[in-house]
This record gives sequence, C-alpha cells and structure tokens, in this order.
Amino acid sequence: MFPPSTLHAWPLDDPRMTRGRVGSLTPYLYAAFYQLQSKESFLEGVARDVVKERIEIDYIELRGPAFENWDRRTLLAHLVSAGFAEAVFSPSKGPAVPPSEALYKKAVVLAPGYFGHVDAAHARVHARLLPSGIRELGNELGETKLEPAGFFCLTAAPAAPNETPPDIPGLLRRIDALLATGADVLLFRRRELYHMTALVNRYTTAPVRFVVGLSLIIRALDDPYGNLEGNRLEALARLFAQNVRICAYPMTVTDLRQSLEAASASSWEWNENDGWVSAAELRRVAPLGHLFAYLLASNFIVPMKVPAALRADA
Repeated sequence: MFPPSTLHAWPLDDPRMTRGRVGSLTPYLYAAFYQLQSKESFLEGVARDVVKERIEIDYIELRGPAFENWDRRTLLAHLVSAGFAEAVFSPSKGPAVPPSEALYKKAVVLAPGYFGHVDAAHARVHARLLPSGIRELGNELGETKLEPAGFFCLTAAPAAPNETPPDIPGLLRRIDALLATGADVLLFRRRELYHMTALVNRYTTAPVRFVVGLSLIIRALDDPYGNLEGNRLEALARLFAQNVRICAYPMTVTDLRQSLEAASASSWEWNENDGWVSAAELRRVAPLGHLFAYLLASNFIVPMKVPAALRADA
C-alpha cells in the first residue's frame, strides 16, 4: 500500500518515449515516510538507489498533505543543482512536464545566458532575444509543419571554475523574470553550450538554433575545454552536431567592452555601426580568428541585425 503522500518521479529514459526500468520502489517509500525533514534529504533518499542504476530524475510530482507547503519549483531546481538531472523545465503557461515532453520532435530555439541584469535597457533586449531567434528559424523552415519552440536557458553551474554556484533562490528569481516575458525556461546542470546540444538532441532530430549575444560566443570560443581530450575543437564539434547553428544577436559597444574586460579577453576587435556590433563586424586575432571566420563563412554562426526598435532606443 502506498503512503498517504506519494511521489511520482519520471526517469529520464521513460517519459512516454521508451519504457525503462526504474528499479525497486523501496527508496520512494522510505523517503516518503522518513525523510521529509527537508527537500534535500527527501531527494537524496529517493535518488540514493536509482542513481546507482544511472537513471536521472528530471521531473517530480508530489501529492498529499505532507507536501502542501513545498514549492515544486524549488524541488526541480534542486534536482539540477544536486546533479540528479541534466535539465528541468519551467513553463510560462500550463502544467509542468519533463523536458522530454517539451522538446520531443520539435524544432528548438535556445537562448542561454545569465540574465542577471534588471534594468530597463537589458529587459528590452531580453524581451526581443528569444522571439528574434524563433522568427529566424521560422523563416528558415518556411512552409514546413514544424513550429519552433523557444526556451530561455539558465545554468545551475558557476559562471567560472573559481566561482561558487548560484543559490536556488537567486536562480528562481531569474527564472521568474524570464517567465514573466511569456517564454518557457530550461534550467541546465552545466554551462557549456555543447551539453545543451546533447540534451536537446536526445529528443529531437529537427533543427536546433541558439540565439546568443556576442559575449557568449566569445566565451564559447575562448574557453580552453581542458576537460575534453580534443579541447576546443571537440567542444565545437559537439556543439554543432545534428543541424545546430548559432544566431548571433548584436550587442552595444558599451556592453561588449564591459563583457570583454570582465572576461579579460583582449584579443577581439570590431567595427561598430551606430553604437552596435554584430558578429559580422567582430574579429579575433589568429590563429583562433581563422576558426571564427570559418564558422561565420559556413553559416554555423549567423549574424543577426539590430532590431529597428532597439536601434531607436539606443
């Protein structure tokens, strides 16, 4: 017999796509009865045995009086920050579902970033960032029946190896701000773009497009990727796997210069156009500059124009 408060945890390899074996119900029953002191102890109790079987928990549904005061969004964020899931999904409308259901067989636009700025100028950029990528992919798909699905993307990983990970309340504040724009949000465990590619390609073979600011492209190219045997080249090969491109959103000169100074990236040059810089106007010194030029010429990186509304506001 199930306890009065029950847990429904969908494993990664099950969510209505394949049938996977979750294993014994023992950890679920034990956690539901004896490990309700906190969300952390509850999840650790649930995951203790299933993680041994290399199964991720990317969605949890809680029912019963024992969970009435629990915030499910906090629980989902903890799944990612504790390493139980590669990503979790937060919808702006409708019920929460596993990431697999949000991504399944869809053409996808991902807008990754930190999204920590709260001033009006950055809010206008954020409000136009994802829709511009969706329009770009929609024009590319033309008369096909695929309608792009767009997601803002945050990460629970630290912004740099020597920094501390963001706390869950801070993550939820940023998620709420993005949900307020009417867009859906994916929270990823790791910050590298190629990990996002790998997650999305589990569930769709349709086109995948990133829409990012120039600062994130610069970071993606400058990172050494010492954790990979093939370093930078392997990371880029993973990133652009299976019909993936990056739509490069322009930045103001001021924002670009500030981001380069913060990252101590001094090897980039640019031409500006009315105070804005596009990817086509960005250059990097050799030898990495040759690789950047190749990605541009091959349309792996697609420069986007400054929206007229933003140019008018500048």
